[in-house]
Amino acid sequence: MGGPRLLRGGEYPSVSCADTSPCRGGFWGRAGFCEKRVEKMARQVRSIKTEFATREDDGSPHIAGYFAVFGPHYEIAPGMSEEIAPGAFSETLGGDIRALTNHDTTLVLGRNTAGTLTLREDSHGLWGDITINPNDSDAMNTYERVKRGDVDQCSFGFDIVEQDTEIRDDGSYHWTVKKVKLYEVSVCTFPAYKETNISARAQERDADHERRIRAVKDDLIRRVRATGETNPSVS
Repeated sequence: MGGPRLLRGGEYPSVSCADTSPCRGGFWGRAGFCEKRVEKMARQVRSIKTEFATREDDGSPHIAGYFAVFGPHYEIAPGMSEEIAPGAFSETLGGDIRALTNHDTTLVLGRNTAGTLTLREDSHGLWGDITINPNDSDAMNTYERVKRGDVDQCSFGFDIVEQDTEIRDDGSYHWTVKKVKLYEVSVCTFPAYKETNISARAQERDADHERRIRAVKDDLIRRVRATGETNPSVS
C-alpha cells in the first residue's frame, strides 16, 4: 500500500497484540497489531537558533525569545526526523521549570516557581522571558553575550509523554511529539542533538522494525492455524 503509515490510538481494536509483555497502554497501528505507547526514554534535548531580545525593566535585565517552535522538522540523523506539535507544552508549564546556561544545573538563570521565568505556549511555539539577577556575575555574563549577539541558540530539556510515529515511503521515520514533560530551557552557545538522543531514536526505530516483522510472522501463523494447517513454514 502506498503512502506513509501513521500510528496513533483508536485503530484496529479487534486484532490481538503481537507483544506478550505487560502492556502499559497499547494502541493500534495500521499494520494491524498493538503498538506500545512510547516508553520513558532518557532525558531529551532539542536545540534551535532563535532571536533573543534583551531589555532592562526597572534595573532588571531580561532575556526573552522562543525556546521551541512548532511545525519545522528537526533532522535527527539521516532517515530520522521529528517535529513538535502545537499543544505539546500545554499540560507541563505548571511544573517546576528552570532556565539554565548550556544545560548546566549550576548556572541557573531563572525559575518559574520563583517568578523569575515566564513561559507560555502560543501558535508559534514555546516563548519564555527570563529575569536575570544583576548580582549574579555568571547570569550577567550570559546576558551580555546574548545582548552582543555572541550567543543566539536555545534548547529545552524534556521527557516525551506522547508521540505519533510515521514511516514514509522511503523507509525513513518521522516522529510527531504531541505531549512532553518540560524540565528546563537553556540559553546555549551551540545547538546540537546529543549522541544519546540520536542513539535513543535509532534504538526506537530498530525496535519498531523488529516488532513489525514479528507481528507479520505471528499473524501469518494465526492465519495458517485458522485454516487447519499444523506446520506453517515460518521461521
